[in-house]
Amino acid sequence: MLIRFEEFLENLKQVNEQILAACEAAGRKRDSLKLLPVTKNHPVDVARYAWEAGLRAVGENRVQEALGKMDDVDSALSWELIGPLQSNKAKRVAERFGRVQTVDRIKIANALDRYAGEAGRVLPVLLQMNAGRDPAKSGAELEEADALLEAVLNCDNLKVDGLMTIAPLSGDPKVARGTFAALRECRDRLSSRFGVELPELSMGMSGDMEEAILEGSTMVRVGTALFGQRNYG
Repeated sequence: MLIRFEEFLENLKQVNEQILAACEAAGRKRDSLKLLPVTKNHPVDVARYAWEAGLRAVGENRVQEALGKMDDVDSALSWELIGPLQSNKAKRVAERFGRVQTVDRIKIANALDRYAGEAGRVLPVLLQMNAGRDPAKSGAELEEADALLEAVLNCDNLKVDGLMTIAPLSGDPKVARGTFAALRECRDRLSSRFGVELPELSMGMSGDMEEAILEGSTMVRVGTALFGQRNYG
């Protein structure tokens, strides 16, 4: 069921208050963190809501679902892929998405590089790491980070902005916080070793925003807290 715009605005206000409180607790400025609304499994209207509220990017998990929505929203809205990517979808993704947050294999990096080159663009990406070592989550293992980053840095048509992770499902906030700390430490090490800036740390969702912000997240990906329960089925 589609949430009303007024409800969305109230939810957005509450989420921003949570973000501000977490930033204050972490001794950070609010403008050091971006909010990415996650519109997957919701009607295209919620992407319009985000645009009308001044948000300029949204996150989608499924390539086909996102492609079906893109032409129905202001073309200036940027779409970020935050779900797994298979090689057979890489061409359309490289052509249409503003950024891919889920580069977790050299094969995917090479495919995106090829198709971005054919499209005449440089595609921003994040490397997805399984920082929580959760077998149920996608992402490269922390031990694979160096090889993956090196491969992406050798891609002429990709620009690596930083890292992304998803914390394991757990009722213990320490699990999420440990995951996010591990990603930040991985980023710091990679940045030092390769001499590159990796400013983006995409980590934290509706249920673990505070822990992510305390550990240095620069982007939280929020769906349910903004738009309500998703329309599965």
